[in-house]
Amino acid sequence: MSHRLDLKVGYRCNNHCRFCVQGDKRSRIPDKSTAQIMAVLETRRPDNDEVVFTGGEVTLRKDFFALVRCARSLGYRSICIQTNGRMFAYEEFCKKAIESGANSFGLALHGSTSEIHDGLTRAPGSFEQTVQGIRNLVKLGQRPSTNTVITRYNYADLPALARLLCSLRLRQFQFAFIHINQLIKADPRLVSEIVPRKSVVEPYVKEGLQTGIDHGIRVMVEAIPYCCMSGYEEYLSDKYIPEASVQEEIFIEDFNRHRREKGKLKGPCCSACRYDAACEGPWREYPELFGWEEFKPVAKDERAGRKARVCVQQ
Repeated sequence: MSHRLDLKVGYRCNNHCRFCVQGDKRSRIPDKSTAQIMAVLETRRPDNDEVVFTGGEVTLRKDFFALVRCARSLGYRSICIQTNGRMFAYEEFCKKAIESGANSFGLALHGSTSEIHDGLTRAPGSFEQTVQGIRNLVKLGQRPSTNTVITRYNYADLPALARLLCSLRLRQFQFAFIHINQLIKADPRLVSEIVPRKSVVEPYVKEGLQTGIDHGIRVMVEAIPYCCMSGYEEYLSDKYIPEASVQEEIFIEDFNRHRREKGKLKGPCCSACRYDAACEGPWREYPELFGWEEFKPVAKDERAGRKARVCVQQ
């Protein structure tokens, strides 16, 4: 089994997303130096064939291309850029990234219109730049994917966003329920403003996923447990997350275990659910705020709901 390294290069970013899980780290924690990042890359373990450059926004770094070239020279097979996509609006930047060795691109798009996306990123023009970035990468023969964070601002827009993403000819799109940062959690006003209830977003998530499925695009949903996704269980990311290490402020060798034990939470009724072994549960901040009432265990002898049409892998 292959192993992935998620390498957080720093928290500087040209978006200012209302929901950012990194909270205020951009103002507290300096970016890693080129030497620090290259040293992490050089510690590559034998089964580690994938690196994800993430942050913050890695494409803002002056050493971005040098870091990508370093990863390629060290033998990483998959070099993924997790990005807000804005720099990829410039075709020459796309070409240089690809020439340097980047071969996987995960872009963040949070709405089907500039009003929704730019309202969430608090960066005017970011929607047009990200969409153009997707178009440029597709034009250059790449197969980008997108991630959308589900919030109160955009959950009803997910079906429309899915239609846009299908028209852009993506490889994959994912809807990820907001991971509530500590700044939001501590402010009831922000919780009310930003965080939706999972039971409310469920039908919009399913409609958006089905749109992708019908168009033969790989789709996924993250941080919504099995009990909330009847009929779409095969699209939950819990089943597909690879083994990974994460380099952020500290190095976490087994991030999958860290995520399950410290990041997410299982409820008092989860052991009665037929999906208990597979399901990681929600990010713990959600039930700490809202409790477990929405989460109903699926009886162990109960068949899953209607089957969603099988996704065609492109």
